[in-house]
Amino acid sequence: MIEELNQRSRDVLRAVIDAYLETGGPIGSRSLARRLGSTLSPATLRNVMADLEEMGLLQAPHSSAGRLPTEAGLSLFVHGILEIGALGEDEQRDLEDRFASVGGHFDRMLEQAGEVISGLSSCAGLVLAPKIDRPLRQIDFVHLGPGRAMVVLVTEDGMVENRVMEVPLGIPSSSLTMAGNFLTTRLAGRTLDETRAAIEGEIMAHQAQLDELAARVVQQGLAIWLGQGENRRLIVRGRSQLLKDVEALGDLDRIGRLFEALEMRESMTRLIELTKDAEGVQIFVGAENAAFAGTGCSLVVSPYLDSQERIIGAVGVIGPTRMNYARIVPMVDYTAQLLGRLIAPPPMSKMGGEKTGKGFQQA
Repeated sequence: MIEELNQRSRDVLRAVIDAYLETGGPIGSRSLARRLGSTLSPATLRNVMADLEEMGLLQAPHSSAGRLPTEAGLSLFVHGILEIGALGEDEQRDLEDRFASVGGHFDRMLEQAGEVISGLSSCAGLVLAPKIDRPLRQIDFVHLGPGRAMVVLVTEDGMVENRVMEVPLGIPSSSLTMAGNFLTTRLAGRTLDETRAAIEGEIMAHQAQLDELAARVVQQGLAIWLGQGENRRLIVRGRSQLLKDVEALGDLDRIGRLFEALEMRESMTRLIELTKDAEGVQIFVGAENAAFAGTGCSLVVSPYLDSQERIIGAVGVIGPTRMNYARIVPMVDYTAQLLGRLIAPPPMSKMGGEKTGKGFQQA
């Protein structure tokens, strides 16, 4: 449709959307004429806006109001008109500084990514955790209380990730220690996938020197880490950010539907995994994805890569359709680059070095 618009129509659409992104409200022809600072009269602008309305790109809240963009208009703007630059050096350093205190703790790094991108964008931050497939050094099980333990995984390169799991009530510490020692002995230097079948077979054949409770802990721990069907962990931070802009989102019912969508982790994981076939940032405006139909929200998401340029996870934000795309897209892009370098740094990598991302892709 962008090819059907002449330059005047594009300029008017851009100006209406710029005003909407700033204020969340409609703009009339007189205000639009002042914003454009051109020789176009309000009458001419009304005619252009009427044409854009007929094309389904603008709408009027009521007959005497100005015009607002429709989701189709916003989508056309984002995918065909919007100009997006790179994140400034100061903003890059700010992001890097925010990650500096986390160190090599895998879980904290992912949590930090979600919190940072949420705070800077004033949207909900999303992080799809990578599947752990790097060689391991150690696995421990730590008792947390009745029926609960933490399984701690340490990779050979020093990354640490935790999971809370259910364990049999009354299990002694000796069984947890036995389970950790059993897995550490068999996993050291290898990945979970490489040893899963052998470990499960050994338990089934009663060849392992484990008591019954320790064997159950081992099996449950493996199931959690391997995801039981490749489920991926989705971290969501900053839901409350979306409540700050109730007027732009519409009403509480629509916000409620958005929160329901965020809780549908399986659907959200599938949505974010769309990045596996794309390079750079993707933008889904409103109902471009069924998960956001009727919510008045958009998704900006980018994959992050390991040192072999393989996609291992994704980071993004969910916010109102009137989010500041020009600012948020490069922010998501650089956060994905940064997270990839921190999780899987290439040899002799230097933090803050040249940009390695592949730009952005608008879906």
